[in-house]
Amino acid sequence: MNKKSKLLTIGQFAAMHGINKKTLMWYDEIGLFLPAFINEENGYRYYSYYQSPILETILLLRELDVSIHEIQNFMKNRSAENLKSLLDDKITALDLQLTHLQAVRSTLCTHHQNMSTLLTMDLSEISIIEQKKRCLITVDVNPKTSFEDEVELITAETEKYHLGRLHHASYGSMIPVSSLLAGHYEDYTKLFIEIPFLTYQPGLHVPPSGKYLRAFHKGDWEKIPQRYEEIFAFAEKHNLKLHEFSYEMGINENVIDQIEDYIVQIQIPIN
Repeated sequence: MNKKSKLLTIGQFAAMHGINKKTLMWYDEIGLFLPAFINEENGYRYYSYYQSPILETILLLRELDVSIHEIQNFMKNRSAENLKSLLDDKITALDLQLTHLQAVRSTLCTHHQNMSTLLTMDLSEISIIEQKKRCLITVDVNPKTSFEDEVELITAETEKYHLGRLHHASYGSMIPVSSLLAGHYEDYTKLFIEIPFLTYQPGLHVPPSGKYLRAFHKGDWEKIPQRYEEIFAFAEKHNLKLHEFSYEMGINENVIDQIEDYIVQIQIPIN
């Protein structure tokens, strides 16, 4: 006798699929998944091994958050075409969730790296680092751009790129190296948004990959020109040429209460 043709009790069938037998009873009550046989004398439900693929399909759809109503409609019109269509939608939704989780993980890693920097580095140090290729969303500003206008510009861009939450990205400002060398330390021309996994699209800003000077400035913003003077002196001493933009980004906003404790990271491409 083929062992697979034997009927299984509701407890055995539930255990085989890693679910509670009450789930099978509920599926039976709503007409979603019926037993292969019900004993008329005691009402016990029995299931066939060959029903397993159908139940696994239902369980998979439930794991994908497909509603009971959608599954019932599918079960009434079960076909390869209908299952493919249903799975197409869910795979697309799952891909979006994965992208979201990857972005959140990247943001957490950035915060973790920033905190490690705060705890382990001498913030007075100027160093040379390697920067990978990345794509930035930028908005144009000038010294006369109000804070309110900056907020509106950033908000418009986050909506344009479907950025759900502010913590999904890193933000900063850009000032041309030419302006810094000319002593125009307030000549910020762009704000940037860095979204993890953003791929190149026309209109995005792509900073050069490779070597950068990195420095930090803490506290009074009025003293940042002094920090840049120290950066220029370091570059001259080591025969380094600064070019493009200086990219400034706060690294400790989420652990301070006073602006005096604010730390900005400065990165400038060199060659």
